[in-house]
Amino acid sequence: MTAETVPQFRSRLSACTSSILANPRGCALFLDVDGTLLDLAATPKSVRVPEGLIAILQRLNLAFDGAVAIITGRLISEIDLLLTPLRLAASGVHGAELRTAPDCEIERVSAVLPADVVQSMRKLALDIPGVIAEPKGPGLAIHYRLAPHAESDILNALEESLDKHAGAFELMPGKRLYEIVPSGLSKGTALAALAALPAFRGRMPIMIGDDIGDEPAFVAAEDRNGFALRVAGEHYDEDESDFTGPRAVVNWLDQLARRLASAEESRPQP
Repeated sequence: MTAETVPQFRSRLSACTSSILANPRGCALFLDVDGTLLDLAATPKSVRVPEGLIAILQRLNLAFDGAVAIITGRLISEIDLLLTPLRLAASGVHGAELRTAPDCEIERVSAVLPADVVQSMRKLALDIPGVIAEPKGPGLAIHYRLAPHAESDILNALEESLDKHAGAFELMPGKRLYEIVPSGLSKGTALAALAALPAFRGRMPIMIGDDIGDEPAFVAAEDRNGFALRVAGEHYDEDESDFTGPRAVVNWLDQLARRLASAEESRPQP
């Protein structure tokens, strides 16, 4: 970590905070979940939601007039279970699912993954102890956090399986996982779709994420004169990140919600 690098990222976060406090109704917040709001866990089902997070997101959604969205590689239905009773506008499976408003149905942007790919990945998970196959409708994730030695075997099996569907799907690496996603979709296309909705349109986007899959959304946010805020972890080092980890993100969101509420309370009433 160099003296030149640290202020750059601190100043970016400071500038983002100032922009939000100056005009929250001119901003929109887009949040990844795993590794950003939640600490990573050994398996997708063993993550824990930090105490107070749901209430923080509820307060922010109110302060932003509904311009808060989740952009995740998970299914939206899984996010709903984690954040219940809160429901937000959301994109799931790297842009393959979309919910345009909390009270709307989940739309599937892409067709389901071919059965032969799903079956071959399920077999792979059975053959290699510690490997988890996670079908997601139009996508699929293979987790090997519990079997890091199997990475090359997994990659070879995935590439062989996808060869039969050349061009239809892309293979994306992540933190101790590989994901199969429909070609042409990403968290970047997800942010663009959400940013075009009435609740988000014309607002400055702020995207917070921690992994390779979040990078298209970072580009989409910055292309719209917004902020791309990175979370340190297994992909980004602390010297290139705005947050040291999920706890720092949640703390920042909490402080932001409190300051926005205080500003609203002190505003003169008509």
